[in-house]
Amino acid sequence: MEDQHRSRRKDEHITLAYGQFDEGMTSFADVRFVPQPIPHFHTNSVSLQTEFANQRFELPFYINAMTGGSTRTKQVNQSLAIIARETGIAMAVGSQSAALQDPDMIDTYSIVRKENPTGKIFANLSANNSVDNARKAVEMLEANALQIHINVAQELVMKEGDRDFSNWLEAIQQIVALHEFPVIVKEVGFGMSRELMEQLQNVGVKTLDVGGKGGTNFAKIESDRRRDGAYRYLEDWGLTTAESLLDCQNSSGEILASGGIKTPLDIVKCLALGAKSVGISGVVLHQLKRTDVETTIQMLQNWQGELRSIMTLLGAKGIPELAQKAILIEGDLKHFAKLRHVPTDHLANRT
Repeated sequence: MEDQHRSRRKDEHITLAYGQFDEGMTSFADVRFVPQPIPHFHTNSVSLQTEFANQRFELPFYINAMTGGSTRTKQVNQSLAIIARETGIAMAVGSQSAALQDPDMIDTYSIVRKENPTGKIFANLSANNSVDNARKAVEMLEANALQIHINVAQELVMKEGDRDFSNWLEAIQQIVALHEFPVIVKEVGFGMSRELMEQLQNVGVKTLDVGGKGGTNFAKIESDRRRDGAYRYLEDWGLTTAESLLDCQNSSGEILASGGIKTPLDIVKCLALGAKSVGISGVVLHQLKRTDVETTIQMLQNWQGELRSIMTLLGAKGIPELAQKAILIEGDLKHFAKLRHVPTDHLANRT
């Protein structure tokens, strides 16, 4: 019964996440670029390569963790793996805890490696896992890295969620200390403050995905699943992706960005705010459910060309150059930065 309940929860997550696509509010409208001089290069010469987690990636965006753990979600993961393979982008699976507890669910995740034998794939577990489970999750997919997700707000709203977080930080530290595979610690849609980043960096975490508010809202998903109206006041909890990136401007770690990314311009804004790469999920799921695998592949291939066009417009031949381009921080985002004592004027005058 517990396994059936877990699989049903995975299916509910996908259904409710799909229904949220147009609901999330981001801060990207408060980030604008200053027009640049005429570029001195051809668009085809723009490099989209980036590096993080001790690896090189041909593209600065990836399909972020979504699902797995049921018959239905196996089909979703299979489609996502085909999309990742045909577009050459990395992808992550959803939490593999279901497969660790029920071996019958392993193929709902391992289908990703079967469909994409040479691609970059990230395994995924919650922070409340042992070193042995971390190894098993990576081995299950022959993964290139392990995502450890932090989802305290989701767990608290979820009726059947965890209530004891006393060992989470220690568990993360033990997994990172293995040095057997790269580890990425990510939020699931509530954003990261500089205090959280410092806490994680102090236990050895080098790569962090801010996972900001504005995309899939797991507080709302779990509140909807409860059907009793409890915790609805937490549906606006957290920091947006742009707020998180600003709050962590002085971080010494590798920062990834995700949460509410819907266009190539959103990706470029994240990169200009210091992200090494950008995770997308809701926009891919929405396109896949609304159309088909082939159309989703075409969309992401088009994005590659659009990224090069935007970078040409900004006079940036590579991802590192984006972090030197002048950007304006306005509106509520500027107010947030002021409250958090994050200077922004220098960002408008970068050259």
